[in-house]
Formats: sequence, structure tokens, C-alpha cells
Amino acid sequence: MTSKAPTKRLKISTFKLNALLSVTQAINENRSREDLLKRYETILKEDLGIGKIVIYKFEEEWECLLHSGVNKEAVLNLEVEKDLLSIDEITFVTSSTLQVLSAFDIIIPVINNNSPLAFVLIGDIDEEGEGVSPTIKHLHFIQTLSNIILVAIENIRLFNESLRQEALKKELELASRMQNMLIPDKNVLPHNEKISITTFYHPHFDVGGDYYDFIDLEPDEIGFCIADVSGKGISAALLMSNFQANLRALFTREISLTALVERLNERVMRSANGEKFITLFIARYNYTTQVLEYINAGHNPPLLYQIKSRKLTNLSNGCVGMGMLEDVPVIKTGKIQIKETSKLLCYTDGLVELMDENGVEFGTQALEKNLCNEAYIGLNIRDIIEEQRILTGSTRIFDDISILGVEFY
Repeated sequence: MTSKAPTKRLKISTFKLNALLSVTQAINENRSREDLLKRYETILKEDLGIGKIVIYKFEEEWECLLHSGVNKEAVLNLEVEKDLLSIDEITFVTSSTLQVLSAFDIIIPVINNNSPLAFVLIGDIDEEGEGVSPTIKHLHFIQTLSNIILVAIENIRLFNESLRQEALKKELELASRMQNMLIPDKNVLPHNEKISITTFYHPHFDVGGDYYDFIDLEPDEIGFCIADVSGKGISAALLMSNFQANLRALFTREISLTALVERLNERVMRSANGEKFITLFIARYNYTTQVLEYINAGHNPPLLYQIKSRKLTNLSNGCVGMGMLEDVPVIKTGKIQIKETSKLLCYTDGLVELMDENGVEFGTQALEKNLCNEAYIGLNIRDIIEEQRILTGSTRIFDDISILGVEFY
């Protein structure tokens, strides 16, 4: 009898070492989650005689990764947060008053970084004729095996998530480069004896829903605009890219601003199906007549400052935003003759919705202060950017910010 006991213990130790070796080799070989769970199930069922196995693991929410020997009803009725989350050590539940746990004998929590990562529920354990159940004897081995398997599965998930995030990051970088190609390069902005344009573009994410542009309509006429899609991110950027293509195709010398806005509204409705809209300020300026014609479609009113007369005007004539209604009911066109050197400041709402340390919006008052002087419009924009720390890590920015400044001579 005495010679059999050491032999049996050696056999058990060999089994445990082989099981752990098999699992760790599988992990090192980057086997799939499904393969690891199958090995785990085989060890518990075939080698340890456990009839019921259920594993709940937290990913974005608690999910059942494995249920074997248990009907689906028992799995569906159990609520992890209510029934298991308080368990932080191996627990016997054979005498539990909870009906949902009546099918099981033991609960093994898997703790990772001081937080519950998973719960293993086992039941229907084969009993020896005499003595303690082999499962009870090897409970700490089962706990160790469970920890190794489930932490490995979590690492697989985190690795796959990091790959997905890296792929998404590269896609966003590409999308950002492509979107920047739609924004006019500063080197091609008009700077002549009639007009000078200065711009600033700062998307909150890699891609954004802001857009500005200028189009040479004729040698003596230029068109320009600034626009903002409701919402942020990729969907806003896609809609804006589509809008830019439509605007450039439609904006010619021959078309009136009213007809242009009507057709743009149709295109936005078709693209966005009423789920998003675009605010737009669009204008054309004739160098010969010095007439600025514009429509403000629900956008923040640009500020026009006439330097000599010290007159400040909000350019608000227009209509509702593009894509808000199938048919724009009323469109009012604004016309101003620029008889003296003047500055026009156009911007998106990300600029005026910035909050100061007291929770007060930046608003237009500060813009007016920076604009209403004799300084060049480019310097005014530079001062606004520096004052609001837009490029130096301001934590108050929560939206895209674009600025279009025009100086008329």
C-alpha cells in the first residue's frame, strides 16, 4: 500500500505538469481563443471528471465564453453583476439559496490587476468511492489553469484590439492627408493688390467636418466659402468631402448664389438623408465693382470691419443650413459695396464655443476686439490663435476650428 501512494502522487504531478506544459506551449504558439478553451474543457472534463463548465469573461461587457454540460437556460438566467461580482475567492455553492447557482458546485474567480476578469463555474463532479473528490483535491490546480488560460485569452483580445487600433490609426492618418488635400494650400491663397486671404485649419480629431475654399470664377471675380458639418469624425469628414466636390462642380460665374445654395441643399439632403446638416457661408467678390455678395446658410455670422469708418457688420442674411429641409423656403442674399480697406473674418463654431477657466464661452466679443484695428488680417488671426492657445495644448478645445480671413483693398 505504501508503495502505491508515491506512485499515485507522481502520476498526478506528472499530469499537472504535462497539462500546464501543453497549455503554455499552445499560448506560445499563438493558438486561438477557441483552441485554448477546447484544451481547457478537455482537461477538466476528461482528465478531472467535471461534467459542467461555464466561463463568464468581461470584455466590453460580461459574456459567456464557454458552457459545457449545462442547458442554455441556466446560462441565460445568471446575471454576473448581481450573482457573481461579490465573489473574490474560491466558493462552494452546493448549499446556495440562489436558484441560478443550483446547477453548480464551485465558483472560481479569476482576478487580474485587482479586478475580476472572469468567473469559472463547475459542477456535476465525479466522486471517488472513498475519500475526497479528485476535483476538490486539485482545486488550486484548476484555479491556476483557469488563470493562465483566461489571462492568455485577455492578452489575445488586447493584442487584436491593438492591431485594430493601429490599422484604424493608419486609415485615419491617410484620411487626414487626403482631407488636407481638399483644403487650399496656403501657398496658393490669393495675395494681390485687390484682395488677400489668410486661413487657419485645426481639426479636433485626425479628420474633421470643417471646410473652407476659394474659387477663381473670372479674372475679376472670386468665390469663397466656409462650412461646418454637424457632428465630428469620419462621417462628418466624408459628408464634407462630398460637399466640396459638389460645390466645386456647381460654383461658376453663371450660377446665382441663390440657385447654388438650392442645388447644394438638394445634394446634401440626398447624401445625408436628413441625419446631418451643413452650415455654410458662401460669397463672391467682384474686383471691378467692389461688390461683395453673400448667403449665410445657418452659419456663424462673419464679421466685416471697415477700417477707415470703423464700422463693424455681422453678415447674417441667408437661410437655414444645408440639409435641414428638403426645400429652403426663404433665401436672402446680402450685398455690400466695399468702398474702403476692409477685413472679413469667417470662422466655425469651434472657435467661439471655447470655454475659459470660468466656463464662459469665448464668444464673438474677443473676436471683435482682435479684428477692430488697423492691423493686417493675418496678424489678427495669429493673435486669436495665440490668445486661445489653440496650437499649444489647450484642453478646452472640443470641436474643429477653422478661420478664413479676407482683406479687401
